[in-house]
Amino acid sequence: MARHIFRCPLRWADMDAFGHVNNVTFLRYLEEARIDFMFRLAPGEGSASFTGGSVVARHEIDYLRPLVHRHEPVDVETWVTDISAASMTVRYEVKDEQTVYARASTVVVPYNLAAARPRRITAEERSFLELYRDDGAVAV
Repeated sequence: MARHIFRCPLRWADMDAFGHVNNVTFLRYLEEARIDFMFRLAPGEGSASFTGGSVVARHEIDYLRPLVHRHEPVDVETWVTDISAASMTVRYEVKDEQTVYARASTVVVPYNLAAARPRRITAEERSFLELYRDDGAVAV
């Protein structure tokens, strides 16, 4: 099983009044990792995979430890647990070498922006997602 690792920089503005990274900011970290995974790693030269759009149907996050600002980036590991005809579940761990700060999942639905409706996952997309599939992942 492969996992995609996104090195996410922490910004001073990510902190809230309590001195740790705000819960909403974690959603941004997940989004950055997911976009990096789905769009930059899409298979093939000039492939249209994942570029037609997608929508988030569900987010679920367990905050495990406070994350405070530092100069070193945090790792966001990304993998896939479920793939259906028209959706996928992406799992994440936000962590460094010593600590897991959050575990999360997102249900993503491919979307046809021109037609303004969900679409099916293509064979090329499914092949790519299968490379990062791990059904035995830690549950959120």
